[in-house]
Amino acid sequence: MSDRILGGFGLLLTAFFIWRTSVIELSFISDPFGPKAFPYIISVVFGLASLVVFLRPDTEPEWPPLSRMFEIGMTVAVMVAYALVLPELGFVISTALTGAYLSWRLGTPPLKALAAGVAISLGIFVVFHLILGLSLARGPFGF
Repeated sequence: MSDRILGGFGLLLTAFFIWRTSVIELSFISDPFGPKAFPYIISVVFGLASLVVFLRPDTEPEWPPLSRMFEIGMTVAVMVAYALVLPELGFVISTALTGAYLSWRLGTPPLKALAAGVAISLGIFVVFHLILGLSLARGPFGF
């Protein structure tokens, strides 16, 4: 029963994604696919996955223990906090902190997790901003 609820929720979310993608305004200068292509692709993949879960539910799903549910909730809270502080702290600092926390929760010792967060943040910054020239949120230090 819980798998069907999750699948149904995923299908509703897919419909919402498709609707929101359909109202994206197009500029007169755009690439051949336009800004709607990627959200539509993600929506179709998410919708197909949700449909499979809805139509072929697990007979006896095994829910994680309460401690694991708390970890999942904390991860969701960290991702929401990341989205909220990104404009204020900038991409590099926000991503370093988030990457460090997630690395730590995946079992890395704290100092190594901090190093991993910084490496992840700087690596993504170099690839997306310096190499590809994409605009990322600037923080109080200008990067």
